[in-house]
Amino acid sequence: MTTAPEATPTIVLVGHGMVGQRFLEALAERGLTATHRVVVLCEEPRPAYDRVRLTSYFSGRTPEDLSMTDPRFIEEHGIELRVGDPAERVDREAREVTARSGLVVGYDVLVLATGSYPFVPPVPGKDAEGCFVYRTVEDLLAIEEYAKNATTGAVVGGGLLGLEAAGALDGLGLTSHIVEFAPRLMPVQVDEGGGAALLRTVEGMGLSVHTGVGTQEIVTGADGAVTGMKLSDGSELPTDLVVFSAGVRPRDQLARDCGLTVGERGGIAVDEQCRTVADPYVFAIGECALAADGRVYGLVAPGYEQARTAAATIAADEADEADRLTFTGADLSTKLKLLGVDVASFGDAHGATAGCLDVVYSDSRAGLYKKLVIGGDGTLLGGILVGDAEAYGTLRAFTGSVPPVPPESLVLPAGAGAPDRLGPSALPDEAVVCSCHNVTKGAVRGAVTEHRCTTVPEVKKCTKAGTGCGSCVKVLGQLVTAELEASGVEVDKGLCGCFARTREELYEIVHALRVTSHRDLLDRYGREDARGGDGCEVCKPTAGSIIASLAPVIGASGYVLDGEQAALQDTNDHFLANLQKNGSYSVVPRIPGGEIAPEKLIVIGEIARDFGLYTKITGGQRIDMFGARVEQLPVIWARLVDAGFESGHAYGKSLRTVKSCVGQTWCRYGVQDSVRMAIDLELRYRGLRSPHKLKSAVSGCARECAEAQSKDFGVIATASGWNLYVGGNGGSTPRHADLLAQDLSDAELVRLIDRFLMFYIRTADRLERTSTWLERIPGGLDHVRDVVVHDALGICDELEAQMRAHVSHYRDEWAETINDPEKLARFVSFVNAPDTPDPVVGFVPERDQMKPDLPLLNIGMRPAQSKEAALEGSAQR
Repeated sequence: MTTAPEATPTIVLVGHGMVGQRFLEALAERGLTATHRVVVLCEEPRPAYDRVRLTSYFSGRTPEDLSMTDPRFIEEHGIELRVGDPAERVDREAREVTARSGLVVGYDVLVLATGSYPFVPPVPGKDAEGCFVYRTVEDLLAIEEYAKNATTGAVVGGGLLGLEAAGALDGLGLTSHIVEFAPRLMPVQVDEGGGAALLRTVEGMGLSVHTGVGTQEIVTGADGAVTGMKLSDGSELPTDLVVFSAGVRPRDQLARDCGLTVGERGGIAVDEQCRTVADPYVFAIGECALAADGRVYGLVAPGYEQARTAAATIAADEADEADRLTFTGADLSTKLKLLGVDVASFGDAHGATAGCLDVVYSDSRAGLYKKLVIGGDGTLLGGILVGDAEAYGTLRAFTGSVPPVPPESLVLPAGAGAPDRLGPSALPDEAVVCSCHNVTKGAVRGAVTEHRCTTVPEVKKCTKAGTGCGSCVKVLGQLVTAELEASGVEVDKGLCGCFARTREELYEIVHALRVTSHRDLLDRYGREDARGGDGCEVCKPTAGSIIASLAPVIGASGYVLDGEQAALQDTNDHFLANLQKNGSYSVVPRIPGGEIAPEKLIVIGEIARDFGLYTKITGGQRIDMFGARVEQLPVIWARLVDAGFESGHAYGKSLRTVKSCVGQTWCRYGVQDSVRMAIDLELRYRGLRSPHKLKSAVSGCARECAEAQSKDFGVIATASGWNLYVGGNGGSTPRHADLLAQDLSDAELVRLIDRFLMFYIRTADRLERTSTWLERIPGGLDHVRDVVVHDALGICDELEAQMRAHVSHYRDEWAETINDPEKLARFVSFVNAPDTPDPVVGFVPERDQMKPDLPLLNIGMRPAQSKEAALEGSAQR
């Protein structure tokens, strides 16, 4: 089939990935979709999707969630998008492209955006059953399916994508290995110090790393499936599944076949306008293009710049304009979260510039590594950040200039002698804050002052900043707020649409005026149009938390299921348990300090056995039991309470755990009794409602086995007492805790923790961890130390009294619940059928336990299907 030539000029785009979609948007921005026929030939069975966030598929995002293509955009601009129909031949003389379907399209301009393909080392067995690459949604679907019958997986390649692939295999329940030929992980982005910090963190997650070795052969069994790998050091690694992630190569075969010039190591050669050097009617952009500077760019930001350049050149050709955009190179800075670890590099990260110096901060225990490369004149040339990349946006923007503060202040944590931190407001207007779309600070300010944008989403829409990798969104928010305030615009810092006041202000109102209900608080202090209403999903749990934390002081009930309080709680608090993926709940009894007697272990085992629960030992030194139906929760907890257990508050914004090592009682290095201290602290602060969850740990010596410096408040024993660290955080945004005070006695330690926690509860924002609070609060750690240690505000007596009231009024929520028939009535799946269990909560066996039956969850119950039939289907599975 051949399309007849038309008077309307035709642009044919071959490839529809992230860069291809950006090219289409650039065409639309310049009005070319209105004057041209635009045809897109896409090989994959789906339109452009976010390949940068591909691994998030394993975290619950669907392929549809990853899509970057709005069907309305395609329709409104008349774009002919043909998915699953790639270009197979280009006739440059006739200016025609032939697709796999047989369609032949004539073109006036041809744009190649064919991307790259995964490099698979030419080792024996590379094509065996069980070998995969990690590049497309279809690759992930195939890996997910094959992993169902595998126990061990290995990833060849320890770069960006290799670490993501290893994390995916680990998430699928496989014992995971990473094999990297280089002497360190991520050898392109990080140096030896950064690689060491990353290695420690990755191995701490349970993944095995093999560096400095290559893959020699894929070993297969009699059925042709993978059984192992032979490595270059002579060892053999047993594995059921292999993922090759050893880099990519430009996908330029189509260009080669039609005679276009390609580089010696691949890539379609283009000039500064992204026009191929061999044919003025053909352009190449993205990972398939060999740019004018002789480099193939594998990052999305340079690809976007190439897309803009090509679209601008096509528009300039049409208008016969002399002034054109050019692409002569790009910033290779990157910030990623790999296996939950922040990793970033920017500028001259490896210090190749003559005469440069390094400023380095390293803490191997915390997995932190920060290096700045400084020129002889003080110019910031580049850097590497591992474990904490919070300052990446600001640092990258300052690259090439002399920062207004000493270099050490940019890498040292608060409390380690660093001066005040540098914020984005100090950036010059020409500093690029969004490298994906090359948006400067001046452009962001202009969006606020000239285009009247007042929110980050409006600035995103106006400038495209923050719509790429997303690493600049926090800086955007700070810039927008600063610009609005500088313009005299009052920035609404209210909690939500119901309250114009902040959480801190509401706390003070509740405390001072003894407000004991959300309704009273809303009617008296809410916004005018919200008074008399029910509130929203933001203010209700926030008010509930404030009232619960102040309950003993203001005369309110501290029990979260009492009266109005029950209606204010988040989903988990409604049933005093964490809701899980398939609608079942987890049961987490408190095990103070991680210490448990054999008799209690037996009780947990018997309950898990009797109710068919999945059991797992957590990082917080507790035993979690998963898979309880809502109606089973009171029965399970009645047995636990009878055995002496109480709620572990895993469901609430409150204290979770206080971890401990075995301390001086058992360990030859211990200098204090860390277990006793951990138990004392956990029993003191249990049930304390706060803006966010609280985690703690106590280490019996400086070897720090309990990882106290990654906790909201952590304690490390010294020969003279205890050191107290605050504001640490693991999770998705790790932060090393800061030293607040040292060599404390037991009483001094408890007193300072009392003050710290109550001051945090008093002044933090909604859902703000101590780590974020400590960096946001004016004065930071120094101010907190002045208040908590030196009583600069004269409120320490009040803070201590509030904590004493909490301790004396503490009641176990589950013990209260199982003795109250009225409260027990809520623990049903269906109010109108209290004896009927939820039919879509089902399980299947795995590794001698059980896991959620997700196909059952996806299917649910059809309207015409009976409950008995649904349950029978579950049993058959």
